[in-house]
Amino acid sequence: MTDMRNRIEITAELVRGLLRDQHPDLADRPLALGARGWDNQLWRLGEDLAVRLPWATLAADALVRKEYDWLPALAPRLPLPVPVPRRLGQPSERFPRPWIVTTWVPGEPADRAPVTRGEEAADALAAFLTALHGPAPAGAPAGRDRGGPLADHAGSLVEHLASAVELGLIPDPDAVRAVWEDAAAAPDWAGPALWIHADLHPANVLTADGAIRGVIDFGDLCAGDPAWDLSAAWTLLPDGVLDRFHAAYRPAPDAATLRRARGVAVSRALVGILIGDAGVHGRPGGKASWGPPARAALRRLVATAGG
Repeated sequence: MTDMRNRIEITAELVRGLLRDQHPDLADRPLALGARGWDNQLWRLGEDLAVRLPWATLAADALVRKEYDWLPALAPRLPLPVPVPRRLGQPSERFPRPWIVTTWVPGEPADRAPVTRGEEAADALAAFLTALHGPAPAGAPAGRDRGGPLADHAGSLVEHLASAVELGLIPDPDAVRAVWEDAAAAPDWAGPALWIHADLHPANVLTADGAIRGVIDFGDLCAGDPAWDLSAAWTLLPDGVLDRFHAAYRPAPDAATLRRARGVAVSRALVGILIGDAGVHGRPGGKASWGPPARAALRRLVATAGG
């Protein structure tokens, strides 16, 4: 996928010009950069709105449209705030890509402000996923590379583990490999395709005062295996509350689903460690804040192997 970061410079002047062209009633609101993600930039618009613009891979265009098409119908049933699309911006000479105006969700990303109120967060995450994981309708989007069988990801897992070992980032690679192999051997999801967030890592969960307050970035929303979202329990929650989360989630996940969730969590922890370490080693794209929660997740997964 072509990287567009160096081709489109997104500035406050550009965003305000887009608003004046297509949504002039919003153009005079205060505007400030909110965040730069992998695929999108977020600009806060007044107190209650945000402008979300794709700025990286070309695939981000489809992710913006997906949020606009599907999230307004899903949001009312979710017990945590999510960014609800309000307006769609069309490609133009000023900016040749689609973009959206959404509601603003307050909070700090959990990679920078980790969960500390563990029991409350376990209940909140379980309630959110219970509400989200309903059967997806016909025509629901398929995952780009998520939501399906773990076997499809064995190659990337091996590659990521080898890179982490080469950099000296994994103290016990055999234990990590054992968790993955157990997960990959679990039966595939045999139930109906469910709505899943599919990208529920700490940077996409917002916290305040140590509790979970919102979930953002639904660009990978798709129909698939709920294990992909249940993996977040290992990457988001502190020690000692995993059983509480599993008891609160409904319907209770079976053993095979929990095994697959552990495999997804291992894969995401390795990616988080490599991304977090990238800045340390001078590679582009590093996000140092991703390292600590990923290392904590990997420690928990290895320590609870077989459980």
